Amino acid sequence: MSDNYKHRRNNVRLRIVNSDGTNAARTPVRIKQTNHEFLFGCGAFDAVPLANGSADAAALARLNERMEKWLEVFNFGTLPFYWGRYEPEQGKPQDKELHRAAEWLRGRGVKVKGHPLCWHTVCAPWLMNYSNADILRLQLERIRRDMGGFAGLIDMWDVINEVVIMPIFDKYDNAITRVCKDLGRVQMIREVFAAAKETNPGATLLLNDFNTSIDYEILIDGCLNAGVPIDAIGIQSHQHQGYWGLEKLNAVLERFSSFGLPIHFTENTIISGDLVPAYIEDLNDWQVKEWPSTSEDRQAREMKEMYETLFAHPLVQAITTWDHTDGKWLNAPSGVLRSDNGEKPANAMLRELIKGEWFTEVSGVTDENGEICFEGYLGEYLIQRGGAQTEFTLTKTAENLTVSVQ
Repeated sequence: MSDNYKHRRNNVRLRIVNSDGTNAARTPVRIKQTNHEFLFGCGAFDAVPLANGSADAAALARLNERMEKWLEVFNFGTLPFYWGRYEPEQGKPQDKELHRAAEWLRGRGVKVKGHPLCWHTVCAPWLMNYSNADILRLQLERIRRDMGGFAGLIDMWDVINEVVIMPIFDKYDNAITRVCKDLGRVQMIREVFAAAKETNPGATLLLNDFNTSIDYEILIDGCLNAGVPIDAIGIQSHQHQGYWGLEKLNAVLERFSSFGLPIHFTENTIISGDLVPAYIEDLNDWQVKEWPSTSEDRQAREMKEMYETLFAHPLVQAITTWDHTDGKWLNAPSGVLRSDNGEKPANAMLRELIKGEWFTEVSGVTDENGEICFEGYLGEYLIQRGGAQTEFTLTKTAENLTVSVQ
């Protein structure tokens, strides 16, 4: 096992006892990891139509195949709560559809994050009928309604998205930019985070942005000084114009680690086709009808280096590949599967890392005290003894665990 990932593992002494509490001495056991503590994520938008049956039989069969492949690799899914799509008509949110999708994922051992609660893009158009004071009131009500309604099912949220550009966004007029101009960035963030923390005190609350310049650092610093309860820093990395490379990746990690907060790479994209030209400032301006997948081995190599670097960093807690399949955002070849669900080298590579190299499975025999020592990656486990098995969780602080396997 590489020492680069030692902080992701723990050495533990496991004591196996019989049903009567006596030691299970000199007993063969098999210890098998079933899930990671680390969040290996992917956009899980396809779970929505699948869980709701909102497609024809052929499409549902494709979605089912796709999500089965999703589950072979990932343990953390992002679901869409873009206000303009989630509640296109005021007072009629698509909460039932998202509930079914979240339940479908949670029932398969997947942790779920909602994205996002506040954003100037894909904003509900009907908000424009209100004054700025009422827009803010409705925004805070939306946070309380949706976080409260999904509490226990979704307890992690991108509370507010892309605030660095929010008050100066000029592509089109929208309600959230209007309010952010009035309040300022830090006060806007304070308002939405306060509502989120009040609604679900135990939730993990993220500030999320694509801007990795000093402007984002200054914003985070201002928020922390203002007492905003940021639980994790979200960093987007849509690399349509080329892989960041180790130099930039390490520089970003070093700068944002200075806050001492957990870091989530929330939206990671490395494409397997032609790169967007450097002169394009906004990726949304690059509109093409066809964008073939022509560089799949390169995509896999770059993703492997990025995942290994992030997994080795002690403050990184999550990595989310944004598009599971090609042809999603901007029609880019950005998935780890092709649009026909065919596997790309990147998917095979991730599966080998996440469920192979970074997964633990050991067999052995307990000693005369019913004990066995092993080193494993943090997460959930099964211990099997004969035909019986029991679940346990390996944490970083665990030293001695007692497990009854009857």
